[in-house]
Amino acid sequence: MELHDQRNLDIPAAAVNRPPRIGLVIPCYNEESVLPETTSRLLVLLDDMRARGVCSDDSAVFYVDDGSRDRTWALIDELSRQHPSICGIKLSRNRGHQNALLCGLMTAPGDALISVDADLQDDLDVIPKMVEAFSRGDDIVLGVRKRRDTDTFFKRFTAEGYYKLMASMKVDIVFNHADYRLMSRRALESLREYREVNLFLRGLVPLLGYRSSIVEYDRAERFAGESKYPLKKMLSFAWQGITSFSTYPLRLITTLGFVVSLASIALAAWALIIRFVPGETVPGWASTVIPTYFLGGVQLLSLGVIGEYVAKIYTETKARPRFHVDVVRGAAFARKRDEHVTGPFA
Repeated sequence: MELHDQRNLDIPAAAVNRPPRIGLVIPCYNEESVLPETTSRLLVLLDDMRARGVCSDDSAVFYVDDGSRDRTWALIDELSRQHPSICGIKLSRNRGHQNALLCGLMTAPGDALISVDADLQDDLDVIPKMVEAFSRGDDIVLGVRKRRDTDTFFKRFTAEGYYKLMASMKVDIVFNHADYRLMSRRALESLREYREVNLFLRGLVPLLGYRSSIVEYDRAERFAGESKYPLKKMLSFAWQGITSFSTYPLRLITTLGFVVSLASIALAAWALIIRFVPGETVPGWASTVIPTYFLGGVQLLSLGVIGEYVAKIYTETKARPRFHVDVVRGAAFARKRDEHVTGPFA
């Protein structure tokens, strides 16, 4: 397969003509109720892909347990002993979805890795299409939702509005794409060079700049369990994306300050003029208190936004590790990696 030579990777000669080694990376947090069904479907998918020569025999599933409080890790451990194609990575504590996903991407072996949620909402049937696009030379293949019929009106309105807002802030983000994607080994090693602590992967991946394509799919209802992204977490994640990739809020403060200054000058001129008009002077404190409260509110809001950026500078300069791996399970970690694979277990 000449594709790897085109990417200038140092790949063993024995690996050139074989089907690609694919890894499915699945972050898990309290997914005990859905894990057996997810595993069953993924094993069937891998068997079918192997039979058709889409992926190699040593392709595998990599579950990343993000400090779950239920029996998620016990199930992963058990499944990894029963099936050679199931592997587990256990984080030392809960680090959040983005860090857990990054851990899997930086740890699992493979010519290409596909990140997918454990809740079976992502359509697994498009994974072979992703691998085919990779075989044609695409380093990044993005899963993009065709529609949002399964969402409530509120979630659909806010989600689509958020993507449009990010686009208006000149953030390079793909509309209706979350974290369902394929990344080649070259793209993964480039992603390793990004060291920021405040992770927003759907904003980072487009920055890599490699050849990419899109595969559309319909998102299903969650198979079992509860969503790990309630409204509070969704808002926090959205704010993380904005402040990590755009300085627009800071520029907005400058614009707001300019507008408020003009309004203050106009109010001062009005007060001066009205002072010399007999019988038109407004008694009371409203003309003083209202501007004071208004300006105070603008100042506090501005300090809050600036403080958010200062807090990000604070966390980034400390450069603390984004995750620690506690335990790994599975045959893939027992075999010697290919020479072009690097990482904590290479």
